[in-house]
Amino acid sequence: MPNAHILWADDEIALLKPHIIFLTNKGYEIDTVTSGVDAVEASKSKYYDIIFLDENMPGISGLEALSQIKSNKPDVPVVMITKSEEEQIMEDAIGSKIADYLIKPVNSNQILLSIKKILDNKRLISEKTAQSYQQEFRQIGMELMDTNTFEDWANLYRKLIFWELELSSSADTGMSEIFVMQKSEANREWTKFVKNNYLSFLRKPDTQTPAMSHTVLKQKAMPVINETSEPVFLLLLDNFRYDQWKVIQPLLNELFRTVLDDVYLTILPTTTHYARNAFFAGMMPSDIAKKYPDLWVDEEEDEGKNKHEEELLASQLSRLGFKDKFSYTKITNLNAGKDLVDQIPNMYNNKLNVIVYNFVDMLSHARTEMNVMKELAEDESAYRSITQSWFEHSPLFDALKRLAQKKAKLIITTDHGSIRVSSPVKIVGDRSTSTNLRYKQGKNLSYDESELFTIKNPEEAFLPKLHVSSRFVFATEDHFMAYPNNYNYHVNMYNNSFQHGGISLEEMMVPFVMLETK
Repeated sequence: MPNAHILWADDEIALLKPHIIFLTNKGYEIDTVTSGVDAVEASKSKYYDIIFLDENMPGISGLEALSQIKSNKPDVPVVMITKSEEEQIMEDAIGSKIADYLIKPVNSNQILLSIKKILDNKRLISEKTAQSYQQEFRQIGMELMDTNTFEDWANLYRKLIFWELELSSSADTGMSEIFVMQKSEANREWTKFVKNNYLSFLRKPDTQTPAMSHTVLKQKAMPVINETSEPVFLLLLDNFRYDQWKVIQPLLNELFRTVLDDVYLTILPTTTHYARNAFFAGMMPSDIAKKYPDLWVDEEEDEGKNKHEEELLASQLSRLGFKDKFSYTKITNLNAGKDLVDQIPNMYNNKLNVIVYNFVDMLSHARTEMNVMKELAEDESAYRSITQSWFEHSPLFDALKRLAQKKAKLIITTDHGSIRVSSPVKIVGDRSTSTNLRYKQGKNLSYDESELFTIKNPEEAFLPKLHVSSRFVFATEDHFMAYPNNYNYHVNMYNNSFQHGGISLEEMMVPFVMLETK
């Protein structure tokens, strides 16, 4: 950062002249003072990009000067320099939000490194990130052509999310645009994989069949529940994508150890009605409708589609031989979230506690219907940012902080994800056709079959068949379905919104994470 303005406060400033000459030759402008009082006054009268502050000066101490400087200029980076290695001084300085801490004697390169770390950090990281992704781009492209199993896809998707998060903080928009194209290509190839393998996963499962909505509780959660003596908390954050998990993970790292960072495959349609009921029942929707007709609500009926999750969960746990106490709690509003914080201590009496938290789904729907939310979450990065900000200040985070005070296992997962849609496709249906934008279920559907994935016989996909000619059609990649009448209205309304129900990596490959308290 050439021409950066630096203030250096040290009562032995004459001894530091070689360092000052070195930095001046590097293009930095250095002002010097010899006391904490002068440093405070100088910081008031002029803007500095960085301040070096000796801890032990006559008059007020470096820590006192630091406090006064921060009260006037809270954002200015301050580097504390001291002869002392006392832990208390270090802690006080760090607690006062210093940018760096150096111990005398310092050398010129050490000072330069500190400056670059503070002032050039974002630029250097951005340049390195863009360069690294550029090198990785071809490798990812080769892997896209050679993904034959779900495990291949899981590894590739985790790699894509890693780079998406890295590039989202990079100033290199060119690399970000290239990544968007590569991710779109990945979703095209994923669509082919799903079309070729999805029905086989359901009808002829083998060793390469992944854990899916109706099997994940049995395959991934129950072994942990049965083996541990600690209570297990299973948190299902609805409509929660893997990238959203990765942005809240750092907030949980201080409380929990991540012992498994995995994904599983959701069933189609990727909606609460189908995927979450399958999750809790441990069986596919058509099997639920046959075995528990009182607990399954058909799509054409008006009542809520997920009112019986606790009963379905109880039936699955019974089939799996689980005989201990368990609880089921659904959080649908802020007050219920606050109540959850107080309920946590009592939940330790249960071997299993299942918590369904609905906020993320409300956020995604609100984004579609409210102009304010559209402005706040105009792209993937903003959507993740809102999720992270909400979580950090939510009752849920408070509840997890309380949970972390005792030994316990925590599973975080979801029922499905969502994708930002931007490509409308036309479809015609009668009044009984479902209203979801990413899938349609009906008997008189007209559309271009090359644009959608069709399951003509729902029974093949273990989906309820409401009429003799009923079929399911699914949008793929970033497509969404719109009716020809009011076409422009629907396009303007839903374009660039987050939707779920169809086929994409974001919707179908979702987090299944296990943590333990520290």
